[in-house]
Amino acid sequence: MRFRNATLFVVLAVAWGSAFTAIKAGLEYFPPVLFAAFRYDLAGVLMLGYAGYATDRWRPRSPNEWLLVGVGGAFMIAAYHAFLFVGEQGTTSAAAAIIVSLSPILTTGFARVFLPDERLTTLGIAGLLVGFVGVGLLSRPDPNNLLNARTVSMFLVFLAAASFALGSVLTRRVDADLPIETMEAWSMLLGAGLMHVASVAITESVSDVQWTGEAILALGYLVVVASAAGFLIYFDLLERLGPIEINLVSYAAPVAAAATGLAFLGETPTAYTAAGFALIVTGFVLLKRNAIRAEITEFRAYGD
Repeated sequence: MRFRNATLFVVLAVAWGSAFTAIKAGLEYFPPVLFAAFRYDLAGVLMLGYAGYATDRWRPRSPNEWLLVGVGGAFMIAAYHAFLFVGEQGTTSAAAAIIVSLSPILTTGFARVFLPDERLTTLGIAGLLVGFVGVGLLSRPDPNNLLNARTVSMFLVFLAAASFALGSVLTRRVDADLPIETMEAWSMLLGAGLMHVASVAITESVSDVQWTGEAILALGYLVVVASAAGFLIYFDLLERLGPIEINLVSYAAPVAAAATGLAFLGETPTAYTAAGFALIVTGFVLLKRNAIRAEITEFRAYGD
């Protein structure tokens, strides 16, 4: 069982990490927000089909369940992916993945504000600060030119991570008993709709899409591998491992993003990329040290 879980964990990390490379490749052919919308048009339909197969609740019913979908669709799908796809135009796959790996740290910070039962210790606050220092080291903004394309792009990716983290906290405030598969499916469809509206608002057009083989391959990879298959593996591991261990995917994915970015796009990670990543991982460990310690204790007991 442990071997099976470890294998699925690696597969998920590769699927989600390589998604950043597929996004970067696809941005050569698609307007960014429209690209993200197309991804979740298709992924949402696939996920809805799976929800109908795997659960007895293929659609929300109560106002609270629709509110849950609304929060997930607006923050965790639409805002997250719109900012990410626009931001990744000006940075590398690995750098984007590393900034997104800040999400679990930001989630803890937002939880402190919106969930009264959550508390941050001194070491927890230190973890937040170390994570932010990691992003600063990775982005290295020029004080004399804070609006250069690279800095703005990384800031947009940071907004993507913050949107996802805020959405994950706000969904915990909604009292709704909706299967996660159903929530994800409807959130994807709603998020895709919102991104289509945003795409039109910023004057993107379907006529700007270049329907090449590479474009279709990038879109198909994001829909089938990163979204449909990735989320199915995620649901399985979430049930088997719990939220703490599954969060570690956020820190394995940048390694896959760096490897696939180097192999397929010629992106070479720098020393600043590695140092920023190390600081963000350190921040996560400081924040989640008690939960990680409990997981290690449980693992050792399982081995005995």
